[in-house]
Amino acid sequence: MQLIDAHHHLWDLQAVHYPWLEARGVRRFFGDPTPIQKNYRVPDLRQDAAGHELLGSVHVQVGCAPGQELAETRWLQRQADKHRLPSAIVAAIDLTSADVDDQIAEHRAAAPLLRGARQILGREPQDDIRTKSGALLLQSEFAQGLRSLAHHDLSFDLQLTVPQIPAFATLLEEIPDLRVALCHCGSPWDQSQAGLQTWKHGLAALAGTPGVVCKLSGLSMFRPRGTTADFVRLTSTVLETFGPARCLFGSNFPVDGLHRHYGDIVSATHAAVAPLGALALRQVFVDNAKRFYRI
Repeated sequence: MQLIDAHHHLWDLQAVHYPWLEARGVRRFFGDPTPIQKNYRVPDLRQDAAGHELLGSVHVQVGCAPGQELAETRWLQRQADKHRLPSAIVAAIDLTSADVDDQIAEHRAAAPLLRGARQILGREPQDDIRTKSGALLLQSEFAQGLRSLAHHDLSFDLQLTVPQIPAFATLLEEIPDLRVALCHCGSPWDQSQAGLQTWKHGLAALAGTPGVVCKLSGLSMFRPRGTTADFVRLTSTVLETFGPARCLFGSNFPVDGLHRHYGDIVSATHAAVAPLGALALRQVFVDNAKRFYRI
């Protein structure tokens, strides 16, 4: 099967420092990271995706140490030059910095494949309380950083939790020309009936802005022991809300690899999209990522 993986990670622990990968014995919000606390490069991604034809891929920043952001971008461009993957880079940029435009210029000079930035607003409710990442939504500097991305024709990869969606949707009304890729289906941690209803309302609020697309990614983090039927049900809800023309397949590997094989994620996503027809499959697995990230 041909596909573009619109959300994955790579790292070389000798080239760039990642505190969360170097900290041993610390459980993370997505589970025990021990099996992935080692180098993960393009050949590893290709091996995990064996059986599928990777037409391209999008690398999303993955929590490097402060001050290492540009080093990560430079390393990724070197991998692309050597391996022809990734095809697009979503960099770590501090959008609250007074010199955000200079940072953007540096990343762009370092990597012709730069297509956007991600600064995480939320990971998991308890983790967010500890890190106070959601405070970004209250900072005028963050909003100005988003405007800078739009000005430079770069997109924003949005990772947040469901309770944060209304505030971001309101902020987005002030920056209508910003292109946004919602990561991991909006992070549906609470899968009780009430929790899923709140999640659906949040998705609808973001889908009301035409510049927002949604990545069908990361679902294994929220329900590691979920069945394929659970996976398909959640994916189908996103497809119903955004439509197949605004949804992108992403593996979130190697993080989701802690819970599912790459092929299982592809198959479950395919099962959710297939009833919508051949055009929808092409859009979700190839065309939407190609268009959004200019691959």
